[in-house]
Amino acid sequence: MIDTSPFEKVIHTLKDEGKYRVFNDIVRERGEFPKAIWYSKYAIKNIVNWCSNDYLGMGQNKIVIDAMHTALDQTGAGSGGTRNIGGTSHYHVALEAELARLHSKPQALLYSSAYVANEWSLIALSKIIPNIVFLSDSKNHASLIQGIRHSGADKLIWQHNDMEQLEQQLAQVTATEQVPCIVFESVYSMDGDVSPIEAICDLADRYGAITYIDEVHAVGLYGASGAGYLEHLGIQDRVDIVNGTLGKAFGVTGGYIAGDGVVIDAIRSVASGFIFTTSISPVLCAGALASIKFLQDHNELREQHQAQAKKLANKFAEAGVEVFDKACTHIVPVMIRDAKRCKAIS
Repeated sequence: MIDTSPFEKVIHTLKDEGKYRVFNDIVRERGEFPKAIWYSKYAIKNIVNWCSNDYLGMGQNKIVIDAMHTALDQTGAGSGGTRNIGGTSHYHVALEAELARLHSKPQALLYSSAYVANEWSLIALSKIIPNIVFLSDSKNHASLIQGIRHSGADKLIWQHNDMEQLEQQLAQVTATEQVPCIVFESVYSMDGDVSPIEAICDLADRYGAITYIDEVHAVGLYGASGAGYLEHLGIQDRVDIVNGTLGKAFGVTGGYIAGDGVVIDAIRSVASGFIFTTSISPVLCAGALASIKFLQDHNELREQHQAQAKKLANKFAEAGVEVFDKACTHIVPVMIRDAKRCKAIS
């Protein structure tokens, strides 16, 4: 029988520090975004959902929902297998082709989530390039950190957006004839700031480094067609591998990478987290495909979203609410500086 005391200790510590999480049992009301029904412990209440990451409401978009209904009626609920056996439907193929076009890359690869895509793509890179060294921004997402950690490859951590330190590390790695791979995000989810992408690409060119960027909080929201911050800057050709999500701005669920054809082909052939799991449902693929195509033609939604984010930041400033001063995106971090107080306020 399992000894539960270590588990109880973890829960006690989390509660004591104000970090214990409780699920919000809600049902979103279709067509009434951001309204929802909250099944609390004591009552059922109508609420406004202020904590959704469905940035543009695409999870409620009629075109997206209709596309999913059509796929459901045609194919049924699930994919029916792993990608290598019976789980590659025409919907998967069409979505990967559209994602490749979106990012101006030859090929794309679907995963069950952007987290899994990051983790297993980085692990795969270490298998394909045994002498790789990952150079990781200190504020990278947990999925990037875990992927690098689980790869077993050598790694160096550079202070957030510190180009001087990154160059020092690049010089250090290339002097040993190892292969540097710079891993970073475009829009950082906790601070709402942006990486100096062009400067990073300049260093990568100078030192012959691979570039791997996480665009999870940028796809759908930036660029003329919603391809992300690289498209916004007009430099999609300068980064080797792009990671993105089908959730958040696209409103569905799932993740992917996009890059050179032979690179993606090799990764899909060795990434265990891609190979040994049932593929995402064709229904999700249909919804994501419809969402991506819709957002390519509706830049006004991105403009409205940015305007609302600026309005929020301005309202906070007028009210004397402290926000992170380096935030320059749609993410507006409010500085509470105390875990228990933050939990109580939220």
